Amino acid sequence: MKPAANTVAAAPRTFGERSLWWRVGSDFMSAPGAVAGLVVLALVVLAALAAPWITPQNPYDLMQLDVLDARLAPGTASSAGGFTYWLGTDGQGRDLYSAIIYGLRISLLVGVGSALIAAVVGTLVGLLAAYAGGRVDALLMRLVDLLLSFPTILMALMILAYMGKGISNVILTLVLLEWAYYARTARGQALVEARREYVDAARGQGLPAWRILVGHVLPNCLPPLLVIGALQVARAITLEATLSFLGLGVPITEPSLGLLISNGYQYLLSNEYWISLFPGLALLATIVAINLVGDQLRDVLNPRLQK
Repeated sequence: MKPAANTVAAAPRTFGERSLWWRVGSDFMSAPGAVAGLVVLALVVLAALAAPWITPQNPYDLMQLDVLDARLAPGTASSAGGFTYWLGTDGQGRDLYSAIIYGLRISLLVGVGSALIAAVVGTLVGLLAAYAGGRVDALLMRLVDLLLSFPTILMALMILAYMGKGISNVILTLVLLEWAYYARTARGQALVEARREYVDAARGQGLPAWRILVGHVLPNCLPPLLVIGALQVARAITLEATLSFLGLGVPITEPSLGLLISNGYQYLLSNEYWISLFPGLALLATIVAINLVGDQLRDVLNPRLQK
């Protein structure tokens, strides 16, 4: 007996229901910590996007720097008398406030860019493994297990030591190391969804495999992948900062927060703490804000964690 024509339409399209979006939004806003994290994250993103307009100088334009302003304490006026260095300057005479805002742009670019690319690659691999099954599934999952068994920072150091510095190299390295998390989650969720009645109905109507995966299975796999994506952005920013601190991340001409912290490390013993302190606080606030948002998304989108 042929399934009814509207059977597929009854599939639980998770992200297509307005009621679900309303419930997710209301549950999310009920957590003060998550709201605070979202506000901080929004301010960080807006500041990074508006960097040329809200900073007194371009810290990486050599024509705007003065060696006489190197390592000035917070609140000191510039030698030219143009403005005040509210957060002080580093060893090259760069305004730390301006350097932090510009550094946020690089950190967010690396974190968000690598997480998005890794999410696309990992989700496609996970869906393929779940649908194909058999040897294809076994081969892909053994590759995932192999990648997850190695220490991430060690693998990143080895890859970047071979590829060299650069934003594109850092993003590519993080993608190679992070896609496995999405693949494992997408496969597990897809195997659950593949046993649902709406998938059987779609097969009965003769829909092609790619349409079933993309149109019916994928939307219901998105909630856990969205949570992983939010947390992986924070993880990627942390890894990039660590790699830049060790000298294998972004080049000095395009420094991120990690490289700014590294630039001030040599001055800590001379009591010029602000060169590393303020970039470190900016990095800490960004990571904590992303984690707060990701944790609340996990609680909202996973019914088993609901109170």
